[in-house]
Amino acid sequence: MSIYALKPKFQALLRPLVRGLHGMGVTANQVTLLACAISVVLGLWLYVAQPAPVAFALVPAWMFVRMAFNAIDGMLAREHHQQTKLGAFLNELTDVVSDAALYLPFAIVAPFSAFWVGLVIMLAGLSEFAGALGPTVGASRRYDGPAGKSDRAFVFGALGLWLAVMGTLPAKAEWLMPLLAVAVAWTVVNRVRHALAEAAIPKR
Repeated sequence: MSIYALKPKFQALLRPLVRGLHGMGVTANQVTLLACAISVVLGLWLYVAQPAPVAFALVPAWMFVRMAFNAIDGMLAREHHQQTKLGAFLNELTDVVSDAALYLPFAIVAPFSAFWVGLVIMLAGLSEFAGALGPTVGASRRYDGPAGKSDRAFVFGALGLWLAVMGTLPAKAEWLMPLLAVAVAWTVVNRVRHALAEAAIPKR
């Protein structure tokens, strides 16, 4: 089970906004690039400037808005005939870049280890790569959990909110990144396994 399963209901809420954006001439690729740019700027600012912990409240706030951006660009592409080959590349690549930028500031947050945060970033990129490879073997684009993009956003968003409210993380939180790394690695395995199983089903 993954938070991704809630996506259809979220999209239904956004559909009127998407129609309005389409009427204004906004394109799916513009939304995709804007979401990536904001993610990179926010992540790098938190990492380089190392502001007060309360600034980490921006992480959950932006994670939620970014989910809306991601849903909007997909709906513009599918429902308003804006699907392009460039858009397919941008959709996958900008997600990986955005995730890496938003996870990066936690590498300097105690009690986390920069090694484990870096490993989560690497595995997160690998999980999206594994999911995107599904069509190359005759399967669909895989979004299997347990630690897909939406699930990881929930974890890092919750951490950002805790930091903003409490100022520090408890010492026991040091185990969270190793556990998340295991969950993301399991996600990679699940996506490969399910894609191969789907591809093995005879096509009618």
